[in-house]
Amino acid sequence: MPLARYFVTGIGTDVGKTVVSAILVKALKANYWKPIQAGDLENTDRMKVQALTSMSADYFHPERYLLPYPMSLHASAERAGIEIEIDKLIVPQHANKLIIEGAGGLMVPLNRKNLIIDLIPQFNAEVILVSRHYLGSINHTLLSLEALENRGIKLKGIIFNGDENQDTESIILEKSGARFLGRVSETNKLNREFIEKESLKFSGI
Repeated sequence: MPLARYFVTGIGTDVGKTVVSAILVKALKANYWKPIQAGDLENTDRMKVQALTSMSADYFHPERYLLPYPMSLHASAERAGIEIEIDKLIVPQHANKLIIEGAGGLMVPLNRKNLIIDLIPQFNAEVILVSRHYLGSINHTLLSLEALENRGIKLKGIIFNGDENQDTESIILEKSGARFLGRVSETNKLNREFIEKESLKFSGI
């Protein structure tokens, strides 16, 4: 049986993909790869996840594209004179489970032709969707789930990031039939101890 690959994506920007990725890397003792980093090149998401998990560098794969500007991938690449080619985004060789972190949401453009969602089938990965509660998050979550279903992309399930909102979560799960994988607690102390504690919730996914 092939080792599990999970593509962590969100219903938008700043919903907690990197924190969830760190928790899953710790929980599953998995490798980590973020194919494309846009902006914050002095402190990339790979660096953040490695620091938060305290795992050795062997678990972390370098990015294929490092883009200097913190904006939509296609625009950041164009400004830097780079074209993102999806054929060059090849899963690193490894002998372990793998967490692949996306950038933004599913419909973020990579170039003038391809979107983030186009990458997932070629990675042969199941999707873990990160949702966070705000006004409009039901719509964004259901639209993301519908996009995955329409393309026949396999969903592992949803992780809610932050305090519980039963009204929101119940309608999302009822309408979509998606599996609830767990919840990441709200915190103002994002550190190794928090990641370690939260990882205990997800060791069995």
